[in-house]
Amino acid sequence: MSLKKQYLKSKPLCKVTFKLDAQAAQHAQKAVLCGDFTDWDAQPLDMKRLKSGDFTLTVNLEKDNEYQFRYLLDDEKWENDWEADAYIPSPVSVEDNSVVRV
Repeated sequence: MSLKKQYLKSKPLCKVTFKLDAQAAQHAQKAVLCGDFTDWDAQPLDMKRLKSGDFTLTVNLEKDNEYQFRYLLDDEKWENDWEADAYIPSPVSVEDNSVVRV
């Protein structure tokens, strides 16, 4: 798992590439990215499954903010990004949420 950040010079945005590796995906057929920026379950973002079994997705996020997120595998299992910038206790479960700071 990893987060790759590319800051735009012309706009106050950062292109963040979220990558969930095959091992963390645990043979999932589908992975979606949910977080503050998707209103959690309301507008999840489908991640692209690569031949390697990894999942990836690039999202534009406003600079100078931090966002909580998690991955939802096969519509049933939540997974954190263990290379996130930080972790915050979730208000709705006993597990932490991953955090990306841009």
